[in-house]
Amino acid sequence: MRGKRTAMGAALAAGALAVTGLAFAPSAAAVTPQTATITASCGVFGGGSATLTATQSGTSATISLSSSAITAPVAVAADSISSTLTMAKSGGGSVVFSGTKNPAMSAGDSVSVGPLPGTVASGDSLDANGGTLKMVIFGVTVTCTANGPQSPGPFVFD
Repeated sequence: MRGKRTAMGAALAAGALAVTGLAFAPSAAAVTPQTATITASCGVFGGGSATLTATQSGTSATISLSSSAITAPVAVAADSISSTLTMAKSGGGSVVFSGTKNPAMSAGDSVSVGPLPGTVASGDSLDANGGTLKMVIFGVTVTCTANGPQSPGPFVFD
């Protein structure tokens, strides 16, 4: 009986040590900042402030965009807008995030698309300024461009 108690105590101690080790383990690679704002122009479809939210897991990243200043021109069903977000890469080039993720929106609702998946490399510094967001809604292409750099700065991926 004494041997079972010792074994049980050792197992509990090992488990507690493992949990403590996880608590102090280094965090996964992350993008900074996680959110940024831009001022965008979408032609006749509106313009104004928009929020970009980025996430990263290794070389996979996603970016979502939402704006109360840019509105849906017509009612759209969930996951029916084909979106392509091209982000300018510091040093030249670009990275594309694309997909068909969006909530259902009524005409006049705030626009929200994403998360749009893309591939990044460690050290990539991406800004919406110099890029575009193209949304295809019922065959009509809406193109939005940033009027200046992101605030507080570009997304930098680990």
